[in-house]
Amino acid sequence: MSFFGRFSPVRAIRDLRLFLSQRHPYELVFLMIAVGITGFFIYAFARDDYVPVPYKPDIIYVEQWPADRTDVQIKAQQKIDYVKKKQRIAEEKAARDQRQAEFKKVDDALNKWGI
Repeated sequence: MSFFGRFSPVRAIRDLRLFLSQRHPYELVFLMIAVGITGFFIYAFARDDYVPVPYKPDIIYVEQWPADRTDVQIKAQQKIDYVKKKQRIAEEKAARDQRQAEFKKVDDALNKWGI
């Protein structure tokens, strides 16, 4: 414990003040710049640790059907599901076409600039 007994915050501050008082002004300016740059990078790395979830998973649950349903009920449900599927496919195609048009617009602008 005698090792830590030799440390004193008051003496450390006094020693730091003595060291800084013997430095030239330009050295203190460079010290502040170095501390600022280092502090900025530490802040940037600490701030950048957040990683957003890339997508929200779409959970699809399995529907439960009675074991004694008839073929007519099955075909009626397939017709209902077919309409929903066609609608979903049409929405996806519209979104894909819109995205493709946006990229085409950017490509045309880049071609106009010769890129």
